[in-house]
Amino acid sequence: MACHEVAALRLGLMRVLGRNDEAERLHELAEIGESAAAPGPIKSLCEATDLAKLKRFYEVTLADLDKKVSGTRPEDPNLPYFRSLQILTKKVELDLRNQIDAMTRLYLDLEEMHDFVHEIYPAE
Repeated sequence: MACHEVAALRLGLMRVLGRNDEAERLHELAEIGESAAAPGPIKSLCEATDLAKLKRFYEVTLADLDKKVSGTRPEDPNLPYFRSLQILTKKVELDLRNQIDAMTRLYLDLEEMHDFVHEIYPAE
């Protein structure tokens, strides 16, 4: 279940990063199964085309995971596994946010550096 979220995020990242590794893509699609083609957040995450969509769809899949775990009965033998997946996906969420923040800072810093160059060498 949460492995679907991580596999879908990898597929979305592959698309955003421009990675064209067919073996990786097929591996992740096999992990996800039919959820990759079914309408919903997993499919949307697989098909994300930019970082904002990637982050938004990943957050939706995590909300769905939280709902699924909260509805799992305490005696269900899969509950410890599901809870571990919540920890994994939360860590990935934090890492994704940090990476997007870093790229945003780079974007903003480029403008600041560009302005600084023009302070030293005014545009004519």
